[in-house]
This record gives sequence, C-alpha cells and structure tokens, in this order.
Amino acid sequence: MNNNNQKYQIALDNRELKPPNRNLGAEKLRVIFLSGIFSLFLIITIILTLPLTVLTWSGLFVYASIVSLVIFLFILLIRYFGTLFMAYFYITRYTVQEKEGFYPFISIIVPVFNEGVVLQHSIESLLDVDYPNYEIIIVNDGSTDDTAAIAEELVGHQRGRSGLIKISLINKPNSGKAKALNAGIQYSEAQFVLCMDGDSQLTPNSLRMAVRHFINPAVGAVAGNVKVQNRKHLLTDLQALEYLEGLNMPRSAQGFIQMVNIIPGPIGLFRKAALRDAGFYSSDTFAEDADITLKILAQNWKIVYEPNAIAFTEAPASIYQLLKQRYRWTRGILQAIRKHKRHLINPTVNFNNSIILWQMFYEALIWPTMNIFVNLYFIIVALFYGLSSFIFLWWMGIAVLDLMAAVYCIAAEKEEFRLVPYAIIYRVVFILLIDVTKAMATVEEFLGIRMIWGKLERTGLGGLPKTANNTAGAR
Repeated sequence: MNNNNQKYQIALDNRELKPPNRNLGAEKLRVIFLSGIFSLFLIITIILTLPLTVLTWSGLFVYASIVSLVIFLFILLIRYFGTLFMAYFYITRYTVQEKEGFYPFISIIVPVFNEGVVLQHSIESLLDVDYPNYEIIIVNDGSTDDTAAIAEELVGHQRGRSGLIKISLINKPNSGKAKALNAGIQYSEAQFVLCMDGDSQLTPNSLRMAVRHFINPAVGAVAGNVKVQNRKHLLTDLQALEYLEGLNMPRSAQGFIQMVNIIPGPIGLFRKAALRDAGFYSSDTFAEDADITLKILAQNWKIVYEPNAIAFTEAPASIYQLLKQRYRWTRGILQAIRKHKRHLINPTVNFNNSIILWQMFYEALIWPTMNIFVNLYFIIVALFYGLSSFIFLWWMGIAVLDLMAAVYCIAAEKEEFRLVPYAIIYRVVFILLIDVTKAMATVEEFLGIRMIWGKLERTGLGGLPKTANNTAGAR
C-alpha cells in the first residue's frame, strides 16, 4: 500500500444541467401515426386471411393461430432487420465521428458483497485504466467473507497506469446493491460517476472512450459493452454469443436513437445531475439498472452506447446458476415495467419512454410466450397432421437470421469467429430454455410469489481473456 498522500487540485464543474425540453405536440402526432399504421396492418391481415378460413371451432383455432404467427413473424422480421440496420448505422457513424479530448474527474463506484475472490483482480483492472483523472470508491455492503479485509489493504494511493490513484472504502450494513451505489455516489464529489459490479474488469480505454459522449450536454448516461470473461465451455460460450447478439447489438441500435433501455450493471457511466434528477437508485425492484435507466429517460436525458467501454464479467457456469440469474433478471424487469406502467399505458406522458417500455414488454413477455407457443404449435401440427417439415423450416429460418446477426456482431466487435456456429444451438436449445424460464418467472411475478436476490457463485478467474478483443483501442 502506498501512503504517500499528495495534494491534487481538481476543478469540479458543479453546474446543474437541465434536461432538454419536450415537444408534446410532436409526441402526440407520432402516437396517432403509429397507432394508425398498426391498425391498418391488422385490418389488412384480417381481410386477406379471413376468406381462407372455415368457420368452425377448429377452423377458428387454426385461423387465430395463423393470424398470431403472421403478426409474430412480421414483428420478428422488423425486430431483426430494424435492429441490425440501426446497429450498423450507429457503428458506421461511430467509426467516422471524431470527438475532442474531454477528461473530467470521475469516481468509479465498486459495490461489493462477498466478492473477496474477485475484488483484487477487479481493482487491478481499474488501476490499469488509461485515464488521467479518476478515483476508486469501494462500498462494502456488509460482506461476511474476507472482502472487507482485502479492501482495507487496497485503501490509500495506489500506483496506476496514469499515476497515483486514490482508493477509498465505505463500510456499511448490508442493504442491497442500490443503496450501496447510492452511498458511493453521495460520497463522491465528482460530476461523473462510473457504476460497476464487484466482479467487473474494465479494459484500459473504457473511461476515455465513454466520457467523451458527455461533451453533448443532453447526454445523461453512457451504457458500456459487457462481455463474458470465463469462456471455453459450451454454456459460457453460448452466453458470450448471447451478450454479443442478444444484448450488445440491440444496445447499438438503441444508441442510434440515444435511448438505451438498460444501462448494464457491470459498466455504466453517469452524469451526476441526471442521477439526481432521477432520484438516484431505488431498491424496490430486482433490476435496479433497468429502473434507473427508465427514470433517467423519463427526465428527458439521452442515453448512448459506447462499444469500446468494455467490462468483462463472470457468466454462470452451470445451468442452475444461469436459470437463477435469468429468473431474477426477468422478474426485475417486469417489476421495473410495472413501476413505470403509466408510460406504458399513456404514450402522451412521455412518448420516448413508452416506446422503450413497450420494447422491454415485448422482449420480457410477448417474445418468450410466442416463441414457446410457436414451438408447441408446430410440434402438435407435426404429430397430428404429419407436417414435420414445418418445424424444420421454422427453426432453420430463425437459425439463418441468428447466423447473419452472429456474423455481423462478431465482425463489428472483432470477436472470436469460433462463436458463429454456436448460433444453431443458441436458437434451437439455449433461447428456448431461457424463454421457458422467463415464462415461469412471469407467472410467479404476477402471482406475487416472494423471491430473494440470489448471488452468483464466483470462481475468481484472474485477468482478462486473451481470446477476445480486449484492447478496445480508439477508432
């Protein structure tokens, strides 16, 4: 530990930045236009399919199924190609866009609860960050292992890549991650804070690449790029592909319209004024990252995505741990949607938030339900009508879309090409398993069955994986 305390003069800009004004008239016109387009699509679907239907109970079932599948396929194609195109446009604009140097003082908040196995590696990655003006604040949320002892050894001024880095420690009784983050944010005197998980490991350019977006005074937060650290196993490789295709590609598309719907827990950089406007983190959901994002968007701040602000995280290595994690994610997102349901029900309150909430509602509830229904429907059709080719064609069509998306994502992020073939297993087995878990979590959430947080067991794998593009150089 280096106790050579030195004085630093840090110029803090504490101006209160007001969120952009809303154009209520334009928002209402967009609601009317989109409602009209959707209604027209439903009318055309009914007109084209109703004459082909035999009006019996079985015919009604088949007709309803066909209409549902047509709507589902229409939304699916829009989802895939819309996401792909917007992600491509964002990355294209991003690669040619130049931003001036901007290096404000940043506090990195590291909330920890029983993270003794991984804390040392996480702090080492933070000391290796290539940024000239930051501090690290560890918030020990009542750990019962050796986390506090390890953190105390790190307190002081440690040698980092850019000089001496101040590391502080806050010890508090256990009250959850949200309150731990709030403690660090309130303690910090910086205008910008980076919130992360206790096991996250940042790449050197993460801060430098993320903070430059705040040159735009309308930007309230920057979502980072989360990658899986513990690869080389079937389950974790599938999750590595899922993070690329299922999380980062949609985040790129949302970055194009500056409305990212979830700032990931492992890496999110915030303007403190935006956090203050949003009322900071809340503990009333199991998805505090989704909740704070929706609250920031509701205050009309922009949220962008930075693909080169990379955090590696340890993914679940067993089926049980994976399903437990996704169960919690699903219930937390549903809780956040329910909390902000007024934006879901009434688009005139905040049209942008309504779009984001409906997209989250679709991903959390409609898509899993339809995916399970489609698979069961085709199995029934194959068993009773001898049309087994439908199952093969359906799965192959979806797999081709996933292969296209996987190739694009891996090329865009300069990732491991060996992950591409996993797209077949990813669609046929992995996603279906996750969707069944989401459906069960949804049922239990609406029944109000009590749940606990649940903690992923860490193995402490050490440094960043050498197989992925973890240098994150500026483009």
